[in-house]
Order: sequence, then structure tokens, then C-alpha cells
Amino acid sequence: MKPDDIAKHNQRLWEELVRNGTVYSLPWLDLNRTLLDDYVTGRIEVLPRPYVYIYPRSVLESAEGKDVLLLASGGGQQSAVYGLLGACVTAFDLTDAQLEADRAAADHHGYEITTIRGDMRNLSMLDDESFDLVYHAISLVFVPDVREVYREVHRVLRPGGVYRVGHCHPATQTVDETCLRDGKYEIPGPFKSGPIEGADAREFVHMFSDIFNGLCDLGFHIDGVFEDPRHLYPLAEAQEGSEEHMLKMVQKYFCIVATKPEKV
Repeated sequence: MKPDDIAKHNQRLWEELVRNGTVYSLPWLDLNRTLLDDYVTGRIEVLPRPYVYIYPRSVLESAEGKDVLLLASGGGQQSAVYGLLGACVTAFDLTDAQLEADRAAADHHGYEITTIRGDMRNLSMLDDESFDLVYHAISLVFVPDVREVYREVHRVLRPGGVYRVGHCHPATQTVDETCLRDGKYEIPGPFKSGPIEGADAREFVHMFSDIFNGLCDLGFHIDGVFEDPRHLYPLAEAQEGSEEHMLKMVQKYFCIVATKPEKV
């Protein structure tokens, strides 16, 4: 499958974002195993900035030696987490620039990594049942149909494998720091699925019916649903009208952890 116009547009946009130094393309070279162990063992409730959006701790446990696919999650961040934890890491992303950051993190920390450029809707270059864990950042907003991606993930996961997938809340996805009015963040449009008008990227709102039923229809067992932990930081530390402040007031992101059942 050749990349369609949506993928081509978003690929160009992310290449530009990386050139401009977006925070999601800066490899985590200062991250260390001790901090990760403190989080995994529960000694700290949440990772400090900028690592805070790595959650839940359950998908980091027993990572050593596991085959982990970081799906549409390039940038040298999630790969640094799993590389330091001793996993066998494959980073899959739409842009070479993001994957270059993954390679830079691997070189810095001294672990091996496989990088693959491609569209998350087509994982045909990956073998069936070849991964123990698929970690998927909040990138499904860039595809019209989550079920396309779910099917590919289900195929490449081993029986008993885990899929951690990040999502935007469909009711609050379009809220951002510019929506502040009289100390409150307003929802700028109606609750509906489909493309988001006016966004720089080709982005889409997905309904809960697709987000959850798409997993259930494939036979995934949903183990848990977890809110993005950025709201746990003290509100007083954030400036009104900033993204940090908005994410303390508005819960935009969550993730699902699901298991592909063992074969009977």
C-alpha cells in the first residue's frame, strides 16, 4: 500500500516539526535506569517532566528481553525507555527524522535498535506474531479508521501479547490552550467524529464505539484504561493559557492496555 494523501501530508508536517525542534522529537539522553526502576516499582507515583506521559507502569514491568514494537512512536523517547529497560526495541514511524532521533538515543545509551519507516496502517514488512508488546503513542489521531491499525497490531502480536494504545478523548480532543475564556477552557465545536477542520495535520476524532469496540471485535481483552497523568502535577506551577495548565484542567488523553488471548 502506497502512502495516501493523508500520510504524505502528515509526513511532510512532521519532518518540518522535527526541523523546528518540536519537544516530541528531542531524544531523552538524560533518562536513566534508576529513575525508571523507581517508577516501575512504585517508589514514585508519576515520572517527572518531560517523561511524565510514559504510563502506565504495568507496561514497563518485565520489559527485559521482550520484543517491543514502538508504533508511530518515533523521536528517541519511548525507545529510550524500553532500551534502558533491556527490551529488544523496534521503532516504527512515518518520518526518517523521528527515527534518526531513536538511533541517536540508542547510540547514546548503548543499546541496539531496529528502525523502520512506514505507515502504521500497513505493517506487512513485520512477521505474524513477532512482538510481545506494542506500545502506541497518541498517533491514531492521524488516521481516519482506528480499526485498520488494530488489525495490523493484532496480527503482529504474539498470543498473550500486550497492546498499549494512546487515544484522545473525543469530547475534549479539540480543546487547546487558546480555548481559555474567563479562566475556563471551552470546547470549540460539536461532539462528532471525522476530520478536524483547520488543523495543520490531517487529524481525526474517533468515537469511543470505534476505540473500544474495534479492540473487542478482534478478540482483544481490555485489561485497563488509564488517564494521562499530567493532571497530577500541582496546578499552581502552571501559567494560565499554557498547554501545561490546560492539561491540568482538561483531560484530553488516555490509554488502553489490552491483551491478545492465548491460543486455545
